Amino acid sequence: MKRAVSAVFLIIVLPLFAQKPDFDVIIKGGTVYDGTGAEPRRADLAIRSDRIAGVGDFRSAKAKTIIDAKGLAVAPGFINMLSWSNESLIQDGRSQSEIRQGVTTEIMGEGESMGPVNDRVREHMLREQSDIKYDIKWNTLAEYLRYLETASRAMSRRSSARRRYVNT
Repeated sequence: MKRAVSAVFLIIVLPLFAQKPDFDVIIKGGTVYDGTGAEPRRADLAIRSDRIAGVGDFRSAKAKTIIDAKGLAVAPGFINMLSWSNESLIQDGRSQSEIRQGVTTEIMGEGESMGPVNDRVREHMLREQSDIKYDIKWNTLAEYLRYLETASRAMSRRSSARRRYVNT
């Protein structure tokens, strides 16, 4: 009977003293490009929840998931400063063509912008559509960006808000 009580005690009490992992994820030994312009360096990257908790030596730290990045580049995400995804994001709101290349932020509006849109611009945009067909359910750039947000939150999007001119 004592053994049964001891076993139950150990089963219940020991997990309470078990050490919780320090982080959710540790990416170990990769070449870190931190986005500051500094030289890349070999380091570990620790992640807690949805935030980078630290960059450095986490050799003795514990994590739920450990990723061996030896020989690989590690970066917080790339910014596409010259994105032409204005229309492709309507078709693929998950932004797979960018995400799979490590792009997490797009600056759109180079050459043309999706707003403001008046009737004449709307007609021109509809006529000029090629592979990707879509309704234009917005008038302002802000409305277009909200329209994209309803499709997906795959990445951060910004626009340079360049005005569209239509020659008639």
